[in-house]
Amino acid sequence: MDLPVLLATRDDALLGDLLRLAAAAGVTLDVAPDPASALRSWSSAALVLVGPDAAAELAPHQPVRHDDVHVVGTGPLPDRVFRDAVAVGARDVVELPAAEPWLVELLGDVADGSSATALTIGVLPGSGGAGASTFAAALGQVAARGAPAVLVDLDPWGPGLGRLLGYDEIDGVRWDGLLAAHGRLGSRALRDALPARDGLALLGFGGGFVEQPDDAVVREVLAAAQRSADVLVLDLPRTAVGQDGSVAGTALSRCDAVVLLAHATVSGVASAARVASRLGTGQRVGGVVVRTSAGAVDPVRVAGALDLPLLADYPTRRRVVEHVDLGLGPVPGGRSSRGPLATAARDVLRALGGRR
Repeated sequence: MDLPVLLATRDDALLGDLLRLAAAAGVTLDVAPDPASALRSWSSAALVLVGPDAAAELAPHQPVRHDDVHVVGTGPLPDRVFRDAVAVGARDVVELPAAEPWLVELLGDVADGSSATALTIGVLPGSGGAGASTFAAALGQVAARGAPAVLVDLDPWGPGLGRLLGYDEIDGVRWDGLLAAHGRLGSRALRDALPARDGLALLGFGGGFVEQPDDAVVREVLAAAQRSADVLVLDLPRTAVGQDGSVAGTALSRCDAVVLLAHATVSGVASAARVASRLGTGQRVGGVVVRTSAGAVDPVRVAGALDLPLLADYPTRRRVVEHVDLGLGPVPGGRSSRGPLATAARDVLRALGGRR
């Protein structure tokens, strides 16, 4: 483990409890008994645990943003602790002893080196039939041949990534098995539970209709998926744009980059332009991928009309449909495939890999 786990507290009883839990998880805590020492180590820590006493002392200092800060105390905790937690940028407030299993799992992720966050790419359709799900599946297949990858289907009304990849007969957890999930999901537990093949794990919907998971479940699942892989690909519905409070909007906000899939027809470009115009300024739009066909609009002109960088383009090919029908996914062979769809996926991964 290269980065430390920081614990900010001077409460001896809490320190004893957390040292015990850290030992169970196989990690060492860097203990900061005062605000000055906590602030010095804050940014460089893999994980920050803050006692209620330290949260009150650190709140006026408003520490720099850190993605993994948790206030931990012995319950029940007074309301002021929750106000202090907001001031220090904590993701949550947890109470011992009820949260002990959760905390051991959290520390275990750090011990295993799975506290890092995957490059997260959202694939967004510019129009119906743009081929976004097929391209998301291709991105996942290509990425998985170089590093662990997870693909998440967030559109219960889409074609179904399980069918596109031929995963329907592979055992594993689907969204319906996670709808009632509460609390923190371990990254190892999630990845081990998902159906997988050739390095690509998939969280998709089952054969029947499944209701959309709620916002809290999506946030927890995506956080675990980001800790479990090097690349995370999200197949997003068009409803993700302009819906900041929705499940799809939550997923969109977690992306390092968003790829817009546009079909190079006049109607396809017009629809993609409407989607692009609704993407918020806080979203990192990596660019556009253009799917072409005979007589299609030139991809460079499509990108210009959308005012987005052209990441890649590829032609519609019957062979892709044949591969899907055979249960091989759109890009059998992943990185070794030489087809235009695989080439486009590689181009996107190269372009976005350094934009984090």
